[in-house]
Amino acid sequence: MSATSLTVSSDTHLIHCRAPTAGDGHAVWQLIGRCPPLDANSLYCNLLQCDHFGDTCIAAVNAEDALVGWVSGYLLPRRPGTLFIWQVAVDQLAQGQGLGKRMLRELLARPACEGVNTLQTTITADNHASWRLFVSFAREHGGQMSDECYFHQDEHFAGAHASEHMVTIRLPA
Repeated sequence: MSATSLTVSSDTHLIHCRAPTAGDGHAVWQLIGRCPPLDANSLYCNLLQCDHFGDTCIAAVNAEDALVGWVSGYLLPRRPGTLFIWQVAVDQLAQGQGLGKRMLRELLARPACEGVNTLQTTITADNHASWRLFVSFAREHGGQMSDECYFHQDEHFAGAHASEHMVTIRLPA
C-alpha cells in the first residue's frame, strides 16, 4: 500500500494501537521503507519482530486497518528493566499528532514492560525527528535523559553509516 493511498484522520483516537502479529510483517516492512532515515531491515527481520517480540512492539492502525505507526523494541536480556527501542516509524500522513509518544506510552503500560525503568535507543545525530520524540518523551515523563556515541561510524560501520548515539532515559520510580 502506498502512502498516498492511506486515509488518516487527524483524530488520533481513530488510530488503534495493538500488539503486532506475523501478518503485520509485510506492512511493517513497507512502512519503514516510507520513513527515511530509518534503516530498512529485511522483511524476515520484521516478521520475527512481529512474531517473537510482539509483547514489546506496537502496531498502530487507522480506521481502515492500515498500519500507520510502528515501534519495535525488546527487553535487554542482561537488564530486563531496560526496554531497547529499535525503531519508531510513523507514516507521513499520521505525523504531527503525537502518535510516536502515544505508542511509547502504550508500550510501557503493557504487562511485559511492567518492571521497565529505563528506555534506550540509538539515534544518529541528524535524525532530528527521533531526537525531538525522545527529548519530549523524557520531559513529559520526568525522565533523566543522557546520550553518548555508541556505535562509531569508522569503528563499527566501516564509514558506511553515521555514528549512532545511545540515548538513555531513566524513568522515575
